[in-house]
Amino acid sequence: MMEQTFLESLMDKAWPALEREDTGAWVLRASGGVTQRANSVWPRNSGGPNGDPGIPRSVRAAAEWYRLRRLPLIFQVFDDSRSSGLNAVLDEQRFTRQSATRIMVRGMEGLPVSKSGRSVEMADELSEEWLRVWWSVDGRGGDAEQSVAHKILTGCPALYAMVRGDDGVPAAVGRLALVDGWGGIYSMATSAGHRRRGYGTEVLTALLNAGAQRNLEGFWLLVTEANRGARLLYSQAGFADYGTYLYRQAPLRRASSGC
Repeated sequence: MMEQTFLESLMDKAWPALEREDTGAWVLRASGGVTQRANSVWPRNSGGPNGDPGIPRSVRAAAEWYRLRRLPLIFQVFDDSRSSGLNAVLDEQRFTRQSATRIMVRGMEGLPVSKSGRSVEMADELSEEWLRVWWSVDGRGGDAEQSVAHKILTGCPALYAMVRGDDGVPAAVGRLALVDGWGGIYSMATSAGHRRRGYGTEVLTALLNAGAQRNLEGFWLLVTEANRGARLLYSQAGFADYGTYLYRQAPLRRASSGC
């Protein structure tokens, strides 16, 4: 089993921010507000269970870094003993808790086999059709935001899977990030008119088997606690819970009244 900090580094590389600053203990990431992951602090070393007396000062410096980019201060906080000191400071400053997410992993043994006979298109470059399906499900914003998302999606070596429905229209997509000998399952999305027909399962199966052909050591993925359907799909595909994280956002500051 991989170590937690190594997995966190894989996650950081698989969804790379357009701008980042490494302070040594923390990594500050910004991408114009497109996705929380690419616009949050990764507290690689958050002081351990007893905290670090310098955390409040570091929080203020991070707040200023994000303020200059007109972005809210958000932390990606992992649920382990390293985070307790940081959480205590964020609790005191009334940071919210959002988007609880499970980390799931699996090895290479017993990979699922396709039973439908559908052809899954696999490419090492991101196509407009692929992006259109994913953006229709997970996209937030207009052309500018989509352009940023394109840069994130193509920021590391990856495979892009797409399956078409019986109508010939792209039905579901998924991405396999190839990072340091491991594969990250990202951007699984099925268009609204093609759900509950097994297309997502076919995409996942194809990505896992494509990873096996590249002799990967294993796979990881991220799924929100609220997405029970996806969690069931991944469990059936052999993924097991590994850990959790959530996002903690600074409270919004009200502008002072002119009265």
